[in-house]
Amino acid sequence: MRERIWTSLLLLLLLPPPLWGGPPDSRRQDLEPERGPLQPFDLLYASGVAAYYSGDYEQAVRDLEAALRSHRRLREIRTRCARHCVARRPLAPPGAGPGAELPFFRALLERARCYRSCETQRLGGPESRHRVSEDVRSDFQRRVPYNYLQRAYLKLNQLEKAVEAAHTFFMANPEHMEMQQNIENYRTMAGVKALQLVDREAKPHLENYSAGVKHYEADDFEMAIKYFEQALREYFNEDMECRTLCEGPQRFEEYEYLGYNAGLYEAIADHYMQVLVCQHECVRELATRPGRLSPIENFLPLHYDYLQFAYYRVGEYVKALECAKAYLLFHPDDEDVLDNVDYYESLLDDSMDPVFIEAREDLAMFVKRHKLESELIKSAAEGLGFSYIEPNYWIRYGGRQDENRVPSGVNMEGAEVHGLSMGKKSSPKRGGDLREGGPLLYENITFVYNSEQLNGTQRVLLDNVLSEEQCRELHSVASGIMLVGDGYRGKTSPHTPNEKFEGATVLKALKFGYEGRVPLKSARLFYDISEKARKIVESYFMLNSTLYFSYTHMVCRTALSGQQDRRNDLSHPIHADNCLLDPEANECWKEPPAYTFRDYSALLYMNDDFEGGEFIFTEMDAKTVTASIKPKCGRMISFSSGGENPHGVKAVTKGQRCAVALWFTLDPLYRELERIQADEVIAILDQEQQGKHEVNINPKDEL
Repeated sequence: MRERIWTSLLLLLLLPPPLWGGPPDSRRQDLEPERGPLQPFDLLYASGVAAYYSGDYEQAVRDLEAALRSHRRLREIRTRCARHCVARRPLAPPGAGPGAELPFFRALLERARCYRSCETQRLGGPESRHRVSEDVRSDFQRRVPYNYLQRAYLKLNQLEKAVEAAHTFFMANPEHMEMQQNIENYRTMAGVKALQLVDREAKPHLENYSAGVKHYEADDFEMAIKYFEQALREYFNEDMECRTLCEGPQRFEEYEYLGYNAGLYEAIADHYMQVLVCQHECVRELATRPGRLSPIENFLPLHYDYLQFAYYRVGEYVKALECAKAYLLFHPDDEDVLDNVDYYESLLDDSMDPVFIEAREDLAMFVKRHKLESELIKSAAEGLGFSYIEPNYWIRYGGRQDENRVPSGVNMEGAEVHGLSMGKKSSPKRGGDLREGGPLLYENITFVYNSEQLNGTQRVLLDNVLSEEQCRELHSVASGIMLVGDGYRGKTSPHTPNEKFEGATVLKALKFGYEGRVPLKSARLFYDISEKARKIVESYFMLNSTLYFSYTHMVCRTALSGQQDRRNDLSHPIHADNCLLDPEANECWKEPPAYTFRDYSALLYMNDDFEGGEFIFTEMDAKTVTASIKPKCGRMISFSSGGENPHGVKAVTKGQRCAVALWFTLDPLYRELERIQADEVIAILDQEQQGKHEVNINPKDEL
């Protein structure tokens, strides 16, 4: 086992440096250092935060902006030094006989020396000065410095810069309702209203991809090709940068580093496997930029799906064939693209043999490396004693964002194209690979209706998820923890002026329980039943990966007396949970400010002593009702969060309607922060409870 892992490891190390984005550092070959040593970004960040809290906003801006520049420069230097040293210090493959591995290790040491020398020269000092804590690293990943900046710029009356900073922060934290409101406030101020929002951390490959989609949808295929190709070059450059930044100390909770007790090969293999797992998951990093895309949207394969048709439309059939075959590396059973391949081959000159036209080399090399990494990690997991479950990075939910397909015998010269649908779709539609009908896990839960019976997709209605006693307890505690307008910046009636809206988060409930303001047992029940709902949704829809909380909210809607005559509005207008519903276009646009990362939703009802308030599903037109559900104690409706499930709430005309609203995500990057904190509170409470039991043990009972 050890020899097999070591051999595979060498194969990966000896792969030639990828040239997906062009020659390494082709535009910046020189490596002269900047004037003066680079200042550690964590020290600048700390200084900026301290200046902010002391009221010195000018100094805060200077230090925070300097920290962001230093952070970007550090990443750039590490990436450039890695490329520089990989190109100039190639690794020699081991030979045969005694000492055969020594040339390889010598080359490895030379490359390490090159790294250290390059970074020291470029940084103007030892690289160790730039090692930061996990908290600081997390703050920069979540763009927290921009939160301080937007407030500091506002204090300095620099509204344009405040808007930029606020928007940049919001793109990484789209659940931050306060920041969303801040942006709207800034834009309505004098001179700021018409500003175009700028994301200062936007990655070029995403910007070019978006531009390519826009040109594609406008049938400007030459410009679409230009932007998609540029997006691919930048994507692979970003992939290389991500991989480079993995080449440092790694920590995984699943297993411990082998340390001093390990042999040389085992220690090297163990550390490299940690780095390799990080590098292997760069595809997730590049496909989950804040507020834009998620792994389930096939971000990388979609480039080639768009390109194969765009190249076909401009008459470049060889390139169309190469791109179609590249897409099939991810989805070999895609019947539409398989048909396209046959058709493209029929268009080639007789002098060209389709057999010799292969998938695009850039993607073929990427897939080859990705598969080799996957095989090595799975093999090493058993040999080195750690657990690793690889995510399915390339789940297919319906191809690119339109229905353009090339049927055989197409004549593109004519105005009419038989069998070719030119309708555009805002996002990939969920395909038949989604499942439902898994076990409900708990006794007494009653299955009511599935998707077919609810006239939709990925829907389920259950009863008895809560008992009558639990409903009464939750309803009782609601009055003690809820605030008017909670989650909506204190707006009493955020959805309709005819109802009062109140809410509370699970962390707030636990806080009130810990302080004795409400029964702790009741606050704990709110936490426990939301976890119960999560497990049911995960199991029933037979999800292959963990479902995380995105937001947990107890909500009550109360009909306002004197305002119910002749009501024709809804308690909550028709909407979708992860995209912006556009009934006129019959579309749902998956873009900010929608919570694009949400994958499943659930509503758990607590009472039925009110009038109105039915939950309804509609068609995309937001008018045609496909299902209507009357809330009652213990009833739960759950559904996928996309445009396939537009929904709303009919007017509550009398009484108060209460429910626990739950939104879930498959992406751990968008886990609810308050939920994580609530988990920590529960852990503390459990420890305290355990301590009490230990104290109360009668020593005689231990005999």
